[in-house]
Amino acid sequence: MTPSLRRSRLAAAALLTLAALAVQAQPGTPVPAAPTSPAPIIEPAAPAVTTPAAAVQRAEKAQASALTAELFYEVLMGELTARTGDPGSGYALVLDAARRSRDGKLFQRAVEIALQARSGDAALAAARAWKETLPESREARRFELQILIALNRIGETAEPLRAELAATPQVERPFLMAVIARNYARATDKKLAASVVEQALADELKSPATGGAAWSTVGRLRLAAGDTSGALEAAQRGQEADPSSDGPAMLALELMDPGQPLAEPLVKRYLAGPKALPELRVAYARVLVEGRRYEDASAELAALTVARPELPEPWLLLGSLQTQARQDAAAESSLKRYIGLADTQRDAEARSRGQTQAFLLLAQLAERRKDFTGAEHWLGRIDSTEDLVGAQTRRAALLVRQGKLPQARELVRGLPERTADEKKQKFLAEVQLLRDAKQYQAAYDMLTEASTASPQDTDLIYDRAMVAEKLNRLDEMERLLRRLIELKPDNQNAYNALGYSLADRKVRLEEARTLIRKAVQLAPEDPFIADSLGWVEFRLGNIDEAMRILEAAYKRRPDPEIGAHLGEVLWAKGQRDRALSIWKEAHLVDADNETLQETLKRLRVKL
Repeated sequence: MTPSLRRSRLAAAALLTLAALAVQAQPGTPVPAAPTSPAPIIEPAAPAVTTPAAAVQRAEKAQASALTAELFYEVLMGELTARTGDPGSGYALVLDAARRSRDGKLFQRAVEIALQARSGDAALAAARAWKETLPESREARRFELQILIALNRIGETAEPLRAELAATPQVERPFLMAVIARNYARATDKKLAASVVEQALADELKSPATGGAAWSTVGRLRLAAGDTSGALEAAQRGQEADPSSDGPAMLALELMDPGQPLAEPLVKRYLAGPKALPELRVAYARVLVEGRRYEDASAELAALTVARPELPEPWLLLGSLQTQARQDAAAESSLKRYIGLADTQRDAEARSRGQTQAFLLLAQLAERRKDFTGAEHWLGRIDSTEDLVGAQTRRAALLVRQGKLPQARELVRGLPERTADEKKQKFLAEVQLLRDAKQYQAAYDMLTEASTASPQDTDLIYDRAMVAEKLNRLDEMERLLRRLIELKPDNQNAYNALGYSLADRKVRLEEARTLIRKAVQLAPEDPFIADSLGWVEFRLGNIDEAMRILEAAYKRRPDPEIGAHLGEVLWAKGQRDRALSIWKEAHLVDADNETLQETLKRLRVKL
């Protein structure tokens, strides 16, 4: 059993039973139906009893707990009255019987009747009567706590929460606190929720045994309240209390952002420890990928595959990054390693998704080396109906590579279109086939017709602009990209495409640099946007700055187009041997790259 699975099971056994009542109510507001049992974590209630026989059954169970005949009759009448449309009277009868018999099951039933009647105040009154009658009952306190949270009466939860913490065994408290964070995060007044929980956890925050988990709970509630600085402080204090606790590191991982530079060191410090969970290292790698820090992500995953080679997921992620970096041999090895280990994944859905991704990537690698039979083999192993569109689209692309455009278009047109999104994806896939086949006019005509029907669709506008450029309709391209910027001012691709086009044509270079700098601001880790910035600096005559930017971009992503630009800058600086070396490297990756071919032809270079 992995540590995370063991923890999730322990968390499921935590003794707190805060309800997952998805209602944001005020005192006196009806609430959803209650669960029939408060332990370990309250689940939604089953429907109310609907037959007289069931009501009698409940009453017989009550009689089995040594109720007098009078109380037995009272319980029976309460159940029947609740069933026949008078839950208020039924509730009163059952609650009275509970008080007189001091029977916890009857108190619980009174709470359930009130909640099924959507009367939060009555349910709270029953739970509190239960607690007063049976002060040692943890179930009574749990129900009181859950109802108070559901009613957003957060200020009243401090005392029962402290009591629940005190009654929970020390070993279970870290997992209990994870449940606390999840449930209190639903409160309307999130700042108050964070404050109340912090007060209730005062002793836990000071304890070395629970400090890491307690501060993580406080930090998550601060984060839910929008207090990122307070959340970071909580993560720092939690790690100081217990460096091996995974809670502060997980919180810091959520806080990782260019605006929070102190969050990542907490994650790294935890991962350097001997008890670091491999799942958290994988999560860290995913965050790095989202930030386009591909080299750092690859390094984390490579270290994990060495330390824990039996884990499948790191191999899949590493293979994906290696494919993207065009490290084809290493990528193929990693992906095949994943396929060999995939059956050890317990989550069937995750296993199916992972295998599909691996097969698609292996098909892509085979296609790069023009092994179309091999690519078809890997695509043929995809048996998930959900991934049919992706597999068939790749098959269509293979047909285009073999000069079979009509067959490719028919294959895509035959795909299902059960939703509007599927219909759009089919359309864009067919447009891409035409672009791959250099049938730019046909692609442009399709996009123009679709844009007329959906003039605000930014995906169509961008694709139409890119095809217009291929047709040398540069004014139209610029008009479309400016329209896209107007509709979506945070679209970095629009700024980058327009700026690069100007730079490549050596026109309005200052404007080009301004546009590309805006794109960099929106996506600072994107190596292709960095490539555009390096290219415009080169066009402006800033060769040293251009080389610095392009060197960094090529290191981050050794793409043939970036290599073509870097090689030209090196050639201009007189470093011709190094330029030739980079061009040869780019040529091995993709000999058909248009930018590379144009560069070599213009400079009259033969490799």
